[in-house]
Amino acid sequence: MAELDVGTKLAFDRTRAAYDRTMMAWIRTATSLISFGFAIFKFFQLELGIARQEGRLVGAREFAILMVGVGLLALLMGAVEYRQNMQLLRAQDPDLPRSRIGLLASLIFILGVFALILVLLRK
Repeated sequence: MAELDVGTKLAFDRTRAAYDRTMMAWIRTATSLISFGFAIFKFFQLELGIARQEGRLVGAREFAILMVGVGLLALLMGAVEYRQNMQLLRAQDPDLPRSRIGLLASLIFILGVFALILVLLRK
């Protein structure tokens, strides 16, 4: 492959940085959904002493499971999009530096799965 000029190299770097920023937005959204769902569950469990409200279709526990699940799904969707974008970009510039954003997304995903398991196991 021919050596890229400086302007093209910088364009690839800017594009990679934009993909990283987009992935960080996915991570922020997922973290907000996961933490909000878990906080709602813990609030109803600890403060009010209830996790399921009788006579309602969706109680605090079900809402928490839904929010954490949507957060995990959002994180997975963002990770898949990020991976596809980076593969396309690396096909054009194999020397593009690697980002550590995937590690952060993995850690948040593990914490989200842990929160989901806690909500599922608590009655």
